Amino acid sequence: MADIFSQEEIESLLGSLAQESIPPSGGEESSGRGGANVGSAAKRAEKFSLRPDATYELYDFRRPDKFSKDQLRTLQMLNDTFARLAGSALSATFRAPVNVDLISLEQVPFEEYLRNIGQSVFTIISLPPLSGQAVLEMEFGLVFFMIDRMLGGPGKAIDRTNLTDIEKPLVRQIIERLFGALKTAWEGIVVVNPAIDGLETSSQFVQIAPPGDIVITILFEVKVGNQRNAMSLCVPYLLLKPITAKLSGQRWFNSGVLKQSNANRRAITTELTMAQVDCSINLGSTKMKVQDFLELEPGALLRLNQKTKEDIQFCVEDVPKFFGKPALQGKNLVFSVTQSLED
Repeated sequence: MADIFSQEEIESLLGSLAQESIPPSGGEESSGRGGANVGSAAKRAEKFSLRPDATYELYDFRRPDKFSKDQLRTLQMLNDTFARLAGSALSATFRAPVNVDLISLEQVPFEEYLRNIGQSVFTIISLPPLSGQAVLEMEFGLVFFMIDRMLGGPGKAIDRTNLTDIEKPLVRQIIERLFGALKTAWEGIVVVNPAIDGLETSSQFVQIAPPGDIVITILFEVKVGNQRNAMSLCVPYLLLKPITAKLSGQRWFNSGVLKQSNANRRAITTELTMAQVDCSINLGSTKMKVQDFLELEPGALLRLNQKTKEDIQFCVEDVPKFFGKPALQGKNLVFSVTQSLED
C-alpha cells in the first residue's frame, strides 16, 4: 500500500520545488529545460488568471447567442416597420385607430417562449422560400375585439378561451391581412410569401422547433382606444439561418436602398408610360373687347397673331413642348412635329 503524505510533508515538498525553480543569484536565468517549463507555466497561469480589475461576461451554454447585436438591430428595424404597417392595415380594416408598437426583441429557448404565454390564439405560418414555420400569437381579448368589429359591433371583449367554427375563418382573414405588412417589411432581406398552416388555442400543440432551440421572440403592444393587448411573433433560428449573412446592418442598408431605388424606378417608368396626358395645339391668340366677344356668332372671323408660314406650338398638359405644322392625312387633320421646343 502506498504511503500517504501528511500535510507537513506536502508543504515541505512544495517548498523544495519552489527553491529549485528560483534562478541563480545575480539575475541569471536557468538555461535548462526545467527552468523554461516553470517559466512558461507561470506565464500561462498569469495569462488565464482572473485579476480583480479584469472584465468578463457570464455565458450560459443552455442559452447560446445565435445572433450578434448587429443582426438583432437589423431584425428590430424590420419588425418595427412591420408594426407600423400592421397598425395601418388594422386601422383601415376595423375603421378605428389601431397603434402597434414594438416592445422587445429577444433570443430565448422555444420552451421559455411558450412558458411565458398564457391563453392565446397561435397561428402557425410558413414563410417560403424559407424552410420551417413561425408563430404569430394574439391574446384572446385582441382576437375577440377584431371579430366583433368585423361583424359590425363596437369591439366588445368576450371572456372566453376558445374559438367557434364560425370565428376561426374570421381570424384567418385578419391574419392574412397582416401578411401584406409582413411581406413588405421583410422584402429588404428576403421576399417571403406567408401562408397559414394551422390555428391553435393551446401552446401544447404548437411544435415549430425543439424545446431547447433558440428562437427570436418579438413582442408587440396593440392599442385600440383604452384597450391594450399583446401580440408576438416567434421565428426559429433554423428558419433564419440561411439569411443570417444578409442581416448585417451595413449590407442590408446598402443593398436594400439599391434594390428599392431600382424597383421604384421600374415601377414609376411603367406607370408613366401607361399614363394618359392631354395634348393641344395652340393656333395663336388675339385680343378683343368684351362687347365684341358677346357679339360673336357662327361664321365670324378672328385675326390671330400667328403667321401662316410659322410653326405653331404643340402643348402637353398646357405646357409647350414641340413646334410643327398642321397637315392632312386622308380625311383626318394631323400635326407634323418639326422641332422640339428644347432644341
